[in-house]
Amino acid sequence: MTAPGQTGAENRGGNDVPEQRVTAMFDAIAPVYDRMNTLMTAGLDGSWRHRAVRATGLRAGGSALDVACGTGKLTFDLAAVAGPDGNVVGVDLSPAMLDEARRACRDRCGIRFEHANALDLPFAQGTFDAATIAFGMRNLSSYHAGFAEMARVVRSGGRVVCLELSTPRPRWFGRLYLGVFRLFAPALGTLFRRRSAYEYLPHSLEGFPDPREIAATMRDVGLLDVRFRRLALGAVALHVGTVPPRDAPAAE
Repeated sequence: MTAPGQTGAENRGGNDVPEQRVTAMFDAIAPVYDRMNTLMTAGLDGSWRHRAVRATGLRAGGSALDVACGTGKLTFDLAAVAGPDGNVVGVDLSPAMLDEARRACRDRCGIRFEHANALDLPFAQGTFDAATIAFGMRNLSSYHAGFAEMARVVRSGGRVVCLELSTPRPRWFGRLYLGVFRLFAPALGTLFRRRSAYEYLPHSLEGFPDPREIAATMRDVGLLDVRFRRLALGAVALHVGTVPPRDAPAAE
C-alpha cells in the first residue's frame, strides 16, 4: 500500500444531502442495488470486497462490524473468513437494504443485521476485531465522526478498513471521469426505473476528499499506520488503519 502524502485542498467534511433523504433513496434502490453494482463495476466489485476483507486481518473465530452494510455482500465475505465460531454484524440505516441482506442471509451462522446509525453505533468500546465500510462513507454527514465511531468499537490493534469511490488522477482524467459518470449513472438507473436515485451517485463523489485527505482524517481520529491503495485506475481507494492502545495519545 502507498503511504499517504500531505493533505491537499480542502473538500467537504461530510455529505450535504439530508440523512433522511439518503435513507429513502437507498430504500428505493434496494431491490436493484446488487445488479446495478455489478453492471457499473463490470463485475469487479467482488474482487474489491475480497481485498477489503484481507486488509482487516480477520481470522477464523474473529469478530467484525460492517458499517453501512447495504445488502450485506461485504458482511457475508467477512463471515466466510470468521467462520461459524465468529461474530459478524452488519448495520445500516435503510430498512429495505437490511431486508435484502436478511433474505440473502437465511440461516448462515455467525451473522446478524441491525438497524443503526454509523455516527452512533450501539456497541461498546473495543467490541470487534475489525470494522469495515464499503461505498458508504460518502453518505455520512461527517466523515470524521464516521471513522471515530468505527475506531471506538474496534479493539486495540484491530483494523478499520474503508473501501470507497475516488476520483482518478491526473486532474484532467478525473474531470473526464466525473463528466462521464454524471451521464452514465443516471442513464443506467433509467433501465431499472431508478434514474433520480442514481443522479445522486455522481453528486456524492463531487467534493469527496481524495485518498490522501481520507488518510489524514483517519489519522486525526487516532488511527495508526494508515495506508491506502488506489484500485481500478484510481476510481476506487482502499484505506486501512490500526486502532492504537487505548492509553496511547492520538496520532498526529
